[in-house]
Amino acid sequence: MPSDKQLLPKHVGIIMDGNGRWAQKQGLPRTNGHKEGLETAKKIVAHTSDLGISYLSLFTFSTENWRRAEEEVNFLLELIKKHLRKQYDFYRERNIRVIHSGDLEKLPLIVREEILLVESDTELFDGMIVNLLINYGGRDEIVRSVKEFISNGGDAGTLSEESINSNLDHPELPELDLLIRTGGEIRLSNFLIWQAAYAELYFSDTYWPDWTAEDLDEAILSYQERQRRFGGTVQ
Repeated sequence: MPSDKQLLPKHVGIIMDGNGRWAQKQGLPRTNGHKEGLETAKKIVAHTSDLGISYLSLFTFSTENWRRAEEEVNFLLELIKKHLRKQYDFYRERNIRVIHSGDLEKLPLIVREEILLVESDTELFDGMIVNLLINYGGRDEIVRSVKEFISNGGDAGTLSEESINSNLDHPELPELDLLIRTGGEIRLSNFLIWQAAYAELYFSDTYWPDWTAEDLDEAILSYQERQRRFGGTVQ
């Protein structure tokens, strides 16, 4: 476990990749991998909270995931819906606040209602914030931000980084410090691309269902060994 609490990343984002491949490797349906992936997410959320990290963003369902087979999409959305309600006691016991990023309006009504309910039920909790990215795409978020800016009377002449940032889904969240992707792929896949501008990247070959607290510790230790310059030089 990382011992230097002063060097912990404030905001960690995880692309939880490899559920389907994990299941296929074991001769199981892809849906089994998604079920197992949810259990892993719960363990990692608990460990992240125990470490004292303030914000955790989890890529749960992307705007591109709609391209998958209809059966898998429906299973994923149903799994998300059931999981949100089922884990309420877990959030309460750990004082975890849950928020959502993504295009809420394009989700099925029942999923939308469950997201709004868990946000409402946990809004007064003051522990770690878990940001669930559901029907989320980084480019989509930026486009929606600009549209919101224009709808509030803004124009191209006054558009700035600050105005885009202030109209993101959760402008109150700090930018990503550490971005983790599991499953062996080495790309960002449209995940928090605005917020990840200066994130430290960590890629793991391990499929998400096999991830453990020790894997997270290893990623954080790697982060702590780096020098973050933000375009400047080391002092």
